[in-house]
Amino acid sequence: MEEVEVPSHFLCPISLQLMRDPVTVSTGITYDRESIETWLFSRKNTACPVTKQPLSATDHHHLTPNHNLRRLIQSWCVLNASYGVERIPTPKPPVETAHVVKLINDARRYPNTQQKCLKRLKSIAASNERNRKHIGAAGAVVGFLAPIIIKGDDWSNVTEALFVLQQLEASNSELKALINQNDEFVNSLLHVLQRGHAESRAFAVTLLRNLYSVADPNQLTTAKLELFAEVVKVLRDQISHPASKAALKLLIELNPWGRNRIKAVEAGAVTVLVELLLETWERRSCELILNALDQLCGCAEGRAELLQHGGGLAIVSKKILRVSNAASDRGVRILGSVAKYSANSRVLGEMMEVGVVTKLCLVLQVDCSLKTKERAKEILRLHSRTWKKSPCIPAHLLYSYQS
Repeated sequence: MEEVEVPSHFLCPISLQLMRDPVTVSTGITYDRESIETWLFSRKNTACPVTKQPLSATDHHHLTPNHNLRRLIQSWCVLNASYGVERIPTPKPPVETAHVVKLINDARRYPNTQQKCLKRLKSIAASNERNRKHIGAAGAVVGFLAPIIIKGDDWSNVTEALFVLQQLEASNSELKALINQNDEFVNSLLHVLQRGHAESRAFAVTLLRNLYSVADPNQLTTAKLELFAEVVKVLRDQISHPASKAALKLLIELNPWGRNRIKAVEAGAVTVLVELLLETWERRSCELILNALDQLCGCAEGRAELLQHGGGLAIVSKKILRVSNAASDRGVRILGSVAKYSANSRVLGEMMEVGVVTKLCLVLQVDCSLKTKERAKEILRLHSRTWKKSPCIPAHLLYSYQS
């Protein structure tokens, strides 16, 4: 097929693709709406990409449609239809905050239209960043979506509301408002984790992670044992990769506070984390798992669970020097906690048998962080009398740990 030359003024200056919804900014340059909105909202730029001049505040709220250029592009598409060029559809009018407010008010006034409203919000939010900002500006997060989830009388509506919340990426102020609702919202998400299907549980654990990232110390220290149990179930069930990462980050957020490490251990977190570590080599996942295990090994209960698992010490040791410097450091920290606080003849024997001592010696010889090397040396020094005759330790390294 013969190649069709596209007039340069039909192309977006940012993406060099055919404009579908041309809009003009205050500097007089015309862009495709989706491209300039990505530039303004997702990338958080404030200058015109072509002229480099500052864009006005109006551009961040209202972009002027270039109807003449859009009609020219549509006419050109029709003329070149024989070459396989498809006519671009006339774009729908952009959503404004007032439109979203009316949609929400109608749903409040007529409860039987609530599901229709949620589906419309879902569609609006999926379109672009600008629409999501208008939904947020309409107060939908705290004033409309959260009450639906808290009420929880219609699982279909709860799932839709969770989906929209997931798309919106609520601001810190909105998240704080939600977590400060006398535990109502947190309890409703816990209920979703306990009773919901895979998709709604994935949305719920992600929202919980976002909520606790802005929580105050009192809210962090009073997290319920049931919450830890459900987060561990999300990890065990491996609903989805994003859900597992959100659950790991939530554990890491909660573990350092109060008795949360013990709650996590009682919920079975150590066993599940070790099993996950046995199955994955993805860098970020390994780092998160080792980070959480390091926190839990800061208490006697966590170390006991790690040692009780037949593959605990072995898999932690195996990940050292095979994933990343961060993972190696966490792995050595875990071994250091065990060696310092939970070592007995059986444990020290196991560390030698599964290759922990050999790996610690290897850490001293390869290129890794100085802190990791120092931690490895300290472990070797700590139990030099038990390990010094081990054939796995090269003679030239004996001086590194002898007392």
